[in-house]
Amino acid sequence: MTDKRNNAISFSIVSGKGGVGKTNLALNLGYALHKAGHPVMLMDCDLGLANLDVLLGLTPDKSLQDLLTDDAKAKDIVVPIEESNFDFLPSASGVPELIDLDEDLQGLIFDKLNSIIGGYDFLLMDIGAGISKTVLRFAAMSQERVVVITPEPTSLTDGYALIKVLHSEYGVDTFNVVVNQAASQSEGRKGFQRLNAACERFLGITLNYAGTVRSDPAVAAAVVRQVPLLKYAPSSDAGRDILSLAIKLRRMRDNLLPHVGNQGVLQNFSSNDAE
Repeated sequence: MTDKRNNAISFSIVSGKGGVGKTNLALNLGYALHKAGHPVMLMDCDLGLANLDVLLGLTPDKSLQDLLTDDAKAKDIVVPIEESNFDFLPSASGVPELIDLDEDLQGLIFDKLNSIIGGYDFLLMDIGAGISKTVLRFAAMSQERVVVITPEPTSLTDGYALIKVLHSEYGVDTFNVVVNQAASQSEGRKGFQRLNAACERFLGITLNYAGTVRSDPAVAAAVVRQVPLLKYAPSSDAGRDILSLAIKLRRMRDNLLPHVGNQGVLQNFSSNDAE
């Protein structure tokens, strides 16, 4: 179902490697955009290993798993985070059957979600790390992708692998890269340049540098307290970097919105559609 009043733009937050701070970044981007006056839906798409609820200190009664039943509705699993217009769609943890959903079941979930998401300005999808079919399909469904890496060689290698598969199998050619946990802005920029050089040489695509988020002890402190960094320490180095990134996401939305028309926020397609 397509909402004709659709104002939402979907951003998938993805990474080739785990442990790069992707989930925490998704949470804080959502908090920043909400504080700027935007209705935001934060969706935990790390199926089977969900942890956004832990960062938020929440224990939802229902999850995306419930949408697999015919009578379940998306609005019934929405959890307000702390104020109006900042909501959370939880997933389930420790449910192996969610990890590799087939295309029909994924389509069922997203058909139901499209009926409610159009009322938000942003849908931020925290997607699991790696290149599983579920991860790839979720990333391909979104209108924009934010690829989170760190300056470490393993993260750069795995980030390249994720981009390569999305490009070659799903026809995706737009990627916004964030370098997280960098010692400095300079180190982050250099990490991006290495990844971009590989993508230009071997894939023929140019990546968009979205920004760098510096390593900051306040991040771990906020996680322990189960509150967003931008609520706990908004003036920290990482907090200021995330605010800058949120401004860039607002610009991306402004640029995309005139072109999306009445199409669904999430495009239900498989790798075969790109062939």
